Amino acid sequence: MTATAQKTDDRLFAVDRSATGRFWTLAHAEDALVRRLAPAVGGSDLVARLLAGRGVDPAGAAAYLEPTLRDTFPDPSSFSDMDKAAEVILDAILTNKKVTVLADYDVDGGTSSAILARYFRAWGQDLGLYVPDRLEEGYGPSPQAMRHLKSTGQDLVITVDCGAAAVAALEEAERVGLNVVVIDHHLMAGHNPPALALVNPNRPDDTSGQGHLAAAGVVFVMAAALNRLCRQRGIAPPDGLPDIMNLLDLAALGTLCDMAPLLGVNRAFVRQGLSMLSRGQNEGLRALAEISGIIKVETVYHATFMLGPRLNAGGRVGDPWLAAKLLATDDRGEAIALAEQLHALNDERKAVEAAILDQATAQAEQALAKNPERGVLIASGEGWHPGVIGIVAGRLKDRFHLPTIVIGWGRGLGPVAKGSGRSVTGVNVGDAIAAAAREGVILSGGGHAMAGGLSLEPDQVAAFDAWMVAHMAQFTAERAAALELPIDAVLAPGAASPDLVDQVAAIGPFGAGAPEPVFALQSVHVTGTRQVGANHLKFTAEDSTGRLDCIAWRAIGAPLGDTLTPGKRVHLAGRLKADEWNGRRRVQLDVLDAADA
Repeated sequence: MTATAQKTDDRLFAVDRSATGRFWTLAHAEDALVRRLAPAVGGSDLVARLLAGRGVDPAGAAAYLEPTLRDTFPDPSSFSDMDKAAEVILDAILTNKKVTVLADYDVDGGTSSAILARYFRAWGQDLGLYVPDRLEEGYGPSPQAMRHLKSTGQDLVITVDCGAAAVAALEEAERVGLNVVVIDHHLMAGHNPPALALVNPNRPDDTSGQGHLAAAGVVFVMAAALNRLCRQRGIAPPDGLPDIMNLLDLAALGTLCDMAPLLGVNRAFVRQGLSMLSRGQNEGLRALAEISGIIKVETVYHATFMLGPRLNAGGRVGDPWLAAKLLATDDRGEAIALAEQLHALNDERKAVEAAILDQATAQAEQALAKNPERGVLIASGEGWHPGVIGIVAGRLKDRFHLPTIVIGWGRGLGPVAKGSGRSVTGVNVGDAIAAAAREGVILSGGGHAMAGGLSLEPDQVAAFDAWMVAHMAQFTAERAAALELPIDAVLAPGAASPDLVDQVAAIGPFGAGAPEPVFALQSVHVTGTRQVGANHLKFTAEDSTGRLDCIAWRAIGAPLGDTLTPGKRVHLAGRLKADEWNGRRRVQLDVLDAADA
């Protein structure tokens, strides 16, 4: 069932350029390590190889397979300013101060704010909410927002998933006498901005070692710090201290949707949080799942690719406050109404995204036709909504395997053009954008290795394109390496069984930093092709061992779909999925790539 381990630089099946332009390699696992791991996974050679390929050793296998908060939860005091922040927040609760949480407009911000709202509610306190408008205010707190919150009589503002780099906003808050606690996880540069406390595992002087946490994870640790402080003081609300374990579903959702690496305590958040999500105890999430047609939220896919986009839709093309309100409410009627709005906005978002993607793809193809060696793609258009350009950039990056920046502007879309970039491993797009800003090529911008954002005037786009092409020319080797598709194991169609899927699932959860295994099928025939939805392709892969149902998402009209023609003999690469239909479990390969055999 599995292939013999090969060196990583060997081409599997001699695939040097697949339908999606990639070369395939087979993951290497030391046989001796596989043998030592096998007892920890019930003797399964396949599962042992998958663990070995993810850097798990026998000593860490049990913790990796069964992550627990008991073993992985960090000491809150190890975070800079965590204890100070807990003192400020608890004192505000006990003295009935007016407190507002200022949250980012994505899922991580929404889950973070909901964790705090529910904690305050357990004390009989209302927590105000403020979510910046993407178009009018941009990301994070602004000086104007701080002045507004001060004018409404707020005694304390807690920023979540933002604020660590908002120097101007926090200086304005200090000037007008507004107290601020920052809880964030984004990278920081320069000195700490003024705040009563700044909790961020990625601040330069933090030694907690928890820089992989999403904001929701940091806020969950803050809730633990608050409960610990209450125990030290011997105080509690009438019904007892808040049970923060009931907030694990929110911590898991924020972690998954923010693509935080599933390492350390993040694995425990997600493993235990998914179990809570499946019970549907959060009224808002239960309503959103029902409206989305999910019988039970129990997988990473449900959380990340079904709930996540709907929760994000308000911040992208509608009301940015909707997700935070939905996640915090206990009112069934309000939950249904908010969920319906988000579901409708997600449909609107998909339509807007599809229209922009078609135009951006055409621009990318034209640019590559003129210069096949260009190391970056830049697409731009008037009327392109800033709320979806990041998604479009990600789609183009996945299709062309090049760093991609998509730029939009127009009436009602903000005062200047906005751009969003996505990159491939090894090419730091955030640094490139920041360098362009320093040289005056654009108005402002920055980010991190895999993503970035920028502002510029529309008439700067051409010069920015030329500057980026010149800048990215140095990353030839990195771009070539980004074309690698690592394969975990080779599989025969007849060996793909529900039991095998269960074995693979045992090493989950999968996500950033813990990729879902990719299997390859060698020299199979394509039969029974049919279109599903707008551009998905279903078919069957057959060889002498049996047959396996397959689906290639968004393949029709793309090179992958052109390769999967009836009767053709191909190699396939994809991930195994199991579903249940009429009481019978079936296995399907979600196809990532194909190559002529």
